[in-house]
Amino acid sequence: MKLLPTLFAGAALALSAIAAQAEVRFGVMNESYPPFFAKDASGQWHGWEIDLMNAVCAEMKEKCAIVDISWDGLIPALESKKFDVIWSSMSNTAERSKVIDFTDKYYNTPSTLIGPKDQKAGATADDVKGKTIGIQVSTIQSEYYKKYFAEAADEKTYQTLDEAFQDLASGRIDYVFGDSLALDAFLKSDGGKDCCAKMGDVADDKEILGAGVSGGLRKEDTELKAKLNAAIAAVRANGQYDAITKKYFDFDIYGAK
Repeated sequence: MKLLPTLFAGAALALSAIAAQAEVRFGVMNESYPPFFAKDASGQWHGWEIDLMNAVCAEMKEKCAIVDISWDGLIPALESKKFDVIWSSMSNTAERSKVIDFTDKYYNTPSTLIGPKDQKAGATADDVKGKTIGIQVSTIQSEYYKKYFAEAADEKTYQTLDEAFQDLASGRIDYVFGDSLALDAFLKSDGGKDCCAKMGDVADDKEILGAGVSGGLRKEDTELKAKLNAAIAAVRANGQYDAITKKYFDFDIYGAK
């Protein structure tokens, strides 16, 4: 019987070691979203958001893995515990916060309209009147369209932005509406630089467009949220965030404080 405390102590240490090495699974959309994330020919993920994930995991001293799934399946998959945190350029909005929790933000960029180069620039309801706007499903831009553009323009929805870009380049739609950085990457690509241009950023609406991009969590995972927030803050404070960002952008994408 005198051996029992020693045995229990040894078991507790073993469990502690296992917990420290537990895998934290990051849910990522299963399509390329450059420069934030993309999968190369060998199946390896890379991009700004992946580099940031690796830095955050190192700060947490956790082993991390990526689980990829369709954009509109990310929140249901999180809730069913297929992974632990959504890390996929998801904006923290009031509507989503009814269902899941969020970490502190790790970047924030405006929403933008792009269209053919010969089209008059502008990003208001009057500017898009009678036109067709391509929008990825289940995005903040889709909700913004319903409030501000629905009475003026038609919406065509897509599972991926790449599909919308193809229709824009071929003239089947008049605009694509999405995050400015993702759209800017298309405008710099071979498929976009000749056909299309930025029409303008839409007026901000924080209730719809959110308070910035954050990691999505189950509401009960408060310990993981605290660890992620501490790691995000540390990466920003120690210079890693800026070093990662400079590899992909020539400006600060964190946004207003």
